[in-house]
Amino acid sequence: MASQDIATLSKHVINLMPQKKPFLFIDRITAIDNEGITAEYYFDPKLDFYSGHFPGHPVTPGVILIEAMAQTAVVAHGVWHMLMENEKNPEGVIGATTSLFTETQAEFLKTVPPGSKVKIIGKKEYFRRGKIKANATVILENGTIAATATLCGMGVKL
Repeated sequence: MASQDIATLSKHVINLMPQKKPFLFIDRITAIDNEGITAEYYFDPKLDFYSGHFPGHPVTPGVILIEAMAQTAVVAHGVWHMLMENEKNPEGVIGATTSLFTETQAEFLKTVPPGSKVKIIGKKEYFRRGKIKANATVILENGTIAATATLCGMGVKL
């Protein structure tokens, strides 16, 4: 697993995540290691939620930003940790597990307009016994921090 290039590893981790389009908010993972993860996502202006949030002046809902941070810092990073810990049958272990979001504390600093490409950085606080706690940041293309959060989640057997 460690010998995979980042593009191959990115596709592999994303494919193993329980979230799928249209509710997958990671396009690609650009960096991942024991301590953290970095991913990118493009908020297509055609996404359904923009038509009602807010008509004439759409912005990405905060709950979607939380979901994007959770998918990156908790789910994708948790999947990667499970791959590293379960060398004999990682896909089997992951396939028998789903992720549940358990806790968050978030702060929204700037709006994320439709058409924004963001970088999401997750820094692990801990991963143990199928539980993960991480800090996440959403960064706009110009380097401005749009949102931060501390997130917790856990893998639950199906």
